[in-house]
Amino acid sequence: MRTFFIIILATTGAVVATAGPVLPKSGGVQAVSPPPGGGMLRTMPHGYYDCSLPGDAGGRAFKSQSDQGFRISTASRYSSVAGDGTYILRGRNLTFTAGPKNGERFERVGDNQLRKLNRDGSKGELLCTRLADRRK
Repeated sequence: MRTFFIIILATTGAVVATAGPVLPKSGGVQAVSPPPGGGMLRTMPHGYYDCSLPGDAGGRAFKSQSDQGFRISTASRYSSVAGDGTYILRGRNLTFTAGPKNGERFERVGDNQLRKLNRDGSKGELLCTRLADRRK
């Protein structure tokens, strides 16, 4: 009977030894991987975003583009003169996902500023700045 238990223990040990490590090589603590798709999901501060193009040294500092402005509200929603829609902000990349601005992409360059990205992903000239909180 004793020999039977020794054989069972030896077989179990051999199976466990060939199965490989139970814990990862990092000492049992797994590293947290970054979220897929460009970063953490976030929302922009609420309020009206006025968009403008750079001016020149001989005239106005910027040229307001009133048709490009929009208002960010709750639940990742926006409204513009052309209609309402939704957006998603992943890390520093904002994409309008529905509505009249669907497909437009911006890079968050400050707490209250967005720079429009060209179709190829390069930085465009249009800069949108939050002017006021939505509650005012």
